[in-house]
Formats: sequence, structure tokens, C-alpha cells
Amino acid sequence: MVRIGVEERRTRLGRRHRLGAGCQAGDAVEAAASMAALHASDPATVHLSVAARVPGSDVASTERALYEDRSLIRMLGMRRTVFVVPTLFAPVVQAACTDDIAVKQRKLLVKHLAESGIADGTESCGQWLAAVEESTATALALRGSATAQELSADEPRLRTRLNMAVGKAYAAQPYVTSRVLFQLAAEGRIVRGRPLGTWLSGQHQWSPAEDWLPGGLGDKPSAEEARVTLARAWLASFGPGTTADLQWWAGWTLGQTRKALTAVEAVEVDLDGQVGYVLPGDEAPEVPVDPWVAFLPGLDPTPMGWKEREWFLGPHKSKLFDNTGNIGPSIWSDGRIIGAWGQPESGEVRYQLLEDVGADTTALVDAEAARWTTWLTGVRVTPRFRSPLEKQLSQG
Repeated sequence: MVRIGVEERRTRLGRRHRLGAGCQAGDAVEAAASMAALHASDPATVHLSVAARVPGSDVASTERALYEDRSLIRMLGMRRTVFVVPTLFAPVVQAACTDDIAVKQRKLLVKHLAESGIADGTESCGQWLAAVEESTATALALRGSATAQELSADEPRLRTRLNMAVGKAYAAQPYVTSRVLFQLAAEGRIVRGRPLGTWLSGQHQWSPAEDWLPGGLGDKPSAEEARVTLARAWLASFGPGTTADLQWWAGWTLGQTRKALTAVEAVEVDLDGQVGYVLPGDEAPEVPVDPWVAFLPGLDPTPMGWKEREWFLGPHKSKLFDNTGNIGPSIWSDGRIIGAWGQPESGEVRYQLLEDVGADTTALVDAEAARWTTWLTGVRVTPRFRSPLEKQLSQG
């Protein structure tokens, strides 16, 4: 079994994630394709992840790919998380991950409707939900695009309240609106369009999938074929990785993960005592990368690509991750995390290194901090999921 050590893994990361000097992507679509998908739970992440990988990119160019060219699309994907993916890759993600999520979430929503007394019995709740979905889809088709609030005006049943966690300290009565729209999106019937407000906004216009893209998401492969394709894409970007890494990233069962690895004919390699996998023919060392530094946003796809992160994270987890496993803004050098960054109210990019990296690397960090301060002129980004160190750096 070929051994692939930590240094080789870090070299691969720098080149394949488009972070190393001379390895950057040419545009937002290429940046997304190189990562299989860009995290989009926090809307700022998409733009910052692209800017970290595409020299000279700006918000306008990424928005053009998303909303005018529509060569990128925002959709629900792996682990029930929102991602931005190349539009041509969307049918793969839909079939490999999102279709299963839609089935599970429909059952859960029907259960919550029944518990909330919306209709008499599970079957009746399912019929109620189907009727509201069809009415909402029709209202959206008539409008062409609409906000959740506008659709609620057209279909008043969207303002029905659920009774969640009755009797608990965290009990709540949310409107069913977001759950219905989530379901329609998970089934590929509607898509998220332009945000309301700036690129930092998490609220979006909705559009029918067929209006947004000719033919909607297009022809889907079978679920099994799609999982093989997605596993191949993950290995191309994140390999070598373990079975546990891929299972966590994709949100699959262990059986689905093993079957996909077998179908792609993944090759076993030794990750310093652990069994990892690479694509066939990908065992040879990567071409070396010149020294590099990168400032990555919270939830960037690079640190969120593996379940087991010690080889690039070191002892810094408690300062860089929140309590639910979301990473904040991080600073990288040659394939490993060396610090974090944040923005105080004054707007400049402030950073803290977590280890001594020497004068040359510190100079690169200073230059990147200055570049990001310029890139973010007039904008202060507050991550949706905040790490302890980012909070500290953003004070004042």
C-alpha cells in the first residue's frame, strides 16, 4: 500500500483547492468545480471563497455567474446544507443527496403537522401539505419570482403555525412557510434566486426551476450513478481521504459510501496508519507548490471537506470552531491552519497567528491581510457561525 504522508496531503490541498501560488482558478465556476461545491449556508462564504481562489474576482463577477449566466446555482445538497455548485453538476448532487433528504424531510414535516393538529391524522396532513405546495407553486409560477412574504400573501395557509417542542424551554410556533419552500426546493421544483438586499443577505427571491433554467435541473442520473460521480469528484479534490471523511461530507450511510468507493475503484493508501483512498492512478506525489498563504472565510469548503482534520488543523480546534462544528475564518500556510482573522467595526482585517511561522510567512500574512482589507472596503462581514477567536478579533 502506497503511503501518503501529511506533507503530501498539504501539497495536494494547495494545488487542488486553488490556493497555492500559481494554482488559482480562472473564474467562479472553475473555483466551485475544483471544490465539487462551495458552502452557502452563510451567503458571504460563497463570495469570499471565490475571491480566495480567483485573482481579481469581485462580488459582481460571482453574482453574474449566479444570477445572469446561471452557470452556478444555489441548492440544497450534502448533509442537508445549502451549497453553490456548477449548474451542470446540480443533477448529480440532486440525485446523490438531495432526493433522499426531500423524502426524509417530507415525512418529518407531515409528522410535525400532525402533532400541531393541522389536520386529522397523518394521511390528512400529507394531503394538506400537498395542496399547499401545489397552490404555492402555482402562485410562484404566476408571479415569475417572489419572496416568501409575497407567497404567503397569495397562499394564506403558509402562515399556519407549527407547535414545536411543546412544554420545553425552547418551545416555538414558527410559520410553516420556510418548511414548505424548503420542501419544494429539495424536490427541485423551485430555486433560490437573487438575495434581498446585498450579497450578505440570507433571504432570496424564489423562482420556478423551469423558469430559472430551461428544463429545470435537467436529466438526473440514478441515485447510485450519482453517488459514484460525486465520490469521484470528492476524491479528485479532497483525496486522499478516509471512508469516514467521505461519509460525513456527503451525508450518506456507511453502505452507500462503501458502495460508491468500490464502484469508483478507489485505491487504498496508507495515511500514517489509517486506510485512505485516492482515485485510480492518483497515488503519485503532487507537483510541489511554492510557499503560499490564504485567508479563508467561515465554512469555507477546504476545512469542511474532511471529518478528520488533525493533519491540517493541529491543536487549534477550540479557537477556530464553534460548539456545533462550524469553522470560523482561518489563515492557512502551505496546507495547514496557522491562525484566524476577523473584522472589527473599523472594517480592517485583523488577524492572530497561533504559532511562530517565521518572518517570511508573516510577511505573506501581512500582505494578505492588507489585500483583504482593500477587497472588503466599506463592508464588514460577520460570520453566521462565529468561532471564539473570530469574536475576539472582531471586538472594538
